[in-house]
Amino acid sequence: MFREARPGDFEQIMRLYRQLQPVVATTYLNVIPNLTRSASPYAVIENVVVEESQRGAGLGRQIMAGTLQAAWDAGCYKAMLMTGSRRPATHAFYLACGFSADAKTAYVARPS
Repeated sequence: MFREARPGDFEQIMRLYRQLQPVVATTYLNVIPNLTRSASPYAVIENVVVEESQRGAGLGRQIMAGTLQAAWDAGCYKAMLMTGSRRPATHAFYLACGFSADAKTAYVARPS
């Protein structure tokens, strides 16, 4: 059968694409324009995850190093990251990647 893909096919198509290019670690880098600091942007890093079966192999450090380098290459003067994790190992990981836990205080608001 040959037909045009439909929205309901999304999950199956993504499963096929993962066979072409398996993803074992990812992060999301937001480069945000800014008027202070000589109009230098800043970065917010979100959704850092490594496939459970691949954790401990250094992929997290590699992807964080690459993400930070992309922020610096974009001219960002700082990179910020928030985590909802309470696990000490998660916090130790971010500290080892060069983040400081005491430089800023983060608050989150959500629509009611």
